[in-house]
Amino acid sequence: MKLDIPADDFGGYIFDCDGTLVDTMPLHYRAWNAAMQRNGLRGELDEELFYSLGGVPTRRVAELMGAHYGLSLDPERVFHEKEDIFLSMQGEMKVIQPVVDFAIAAAKRAPVAVASGGPRPIVRQTLEVTGLAALFSIVVTPEDVVHGKPAPDMFLLAAAKMGIAPAACLVFEDADPGFRAAEAAGMKWVAVTSRPVKRQ
Repeated sequence: MKLDIPADDFGGYIFDCDGTLVDTMPLHYRAWNAAMQRNGLRGELDEELFYSLGGVPTRRVAELMGAHYGLSLDPERVFHEKEDIFLSMQGEMKVIQPVVDFAIAAAKRAPVAVASGGPRPIVRQTLEVTGLAALFSIVVTPEDVVHGKPAPDMFLLAAAKMGIAPAACLVFEDADPGFRAAEAAGMKWVAVTSRPVKRQ
């Protein structure tokens, strides 16, 4: 994987977690697939639908998936079932090394933060399991803001916590809601994905 890093001199760096620092998206897909099937989905969950919602807060994903399939489900219940299934797979996690290597180098010269659409306990545990927790003292999740991605709130809060102007921050993301959130925050972004980047 080659990262296309802009040449600007940035004052701070913000990283999404799932699919950016850690290769968890296939695990999240399997967890969502199982949870949705438990709650009325017949057949397999559409992978394109799943990846199009990357970075969106988990409870909102449950609502959107239910609406997409016309299912009457309890988003809170699906949320908890999905996260329990995902936690059982944490032993399979692997970091995305080029991004982690960049983050380690960047942290020596500038503040770094995580801004993830996942629930705080899951994000924290992911960082702990992969040995990244010590690198990121600043972690922003949907619990910290009014609006999650694609709104800019999470990135703006991360910038504020780092004490860096939004325009001086570079965001690393793997999904369209994150790209849009970065742009709305006035930040440049780097696409980190093994899947084709599709802008809407």
